[in-house]
Amino acid sequence: MQATPITARITLPPSARRGEVVTVRVLVRHPMERAVDAPGLTPVPRKILHTLRVTYAGEEVFRMTLSPGIAANPYLEFTTVATETGDLVFTWEEDGGTVYQREARLVVA
Repeated sequence: MQATPITARITLPPSARRGEVVTVRVLVRHPMERAVDAPGLTPVPRKILHTLRVTYAGEEVFRMTLSPGIAANPYLEFTTVATETGDLVFTWEEDGGTVYQREARLVVA
């Protein structure tokens, strides 16, 4: 399955010490379109990000199930422990099967 790039602001420390707890902040730009069912309005296809998975150095460190009640451009924050220099890979799944992906590098000194 080919992952599509997505606009996301990923904030983490420029470097961390081994064993340090680091805070990761993510703001993803996505409309979280719930479709329109009001009389007189044109229906649009539903597009909701329903799953976010984050891996660090190949291991899953965070998973979240999102729902239609989450606002457009969802923001979240989580922590992980710096173990080695490696990529955090953020993978979002959308209704309809589209998969989006972004990466950020965590440098462990």
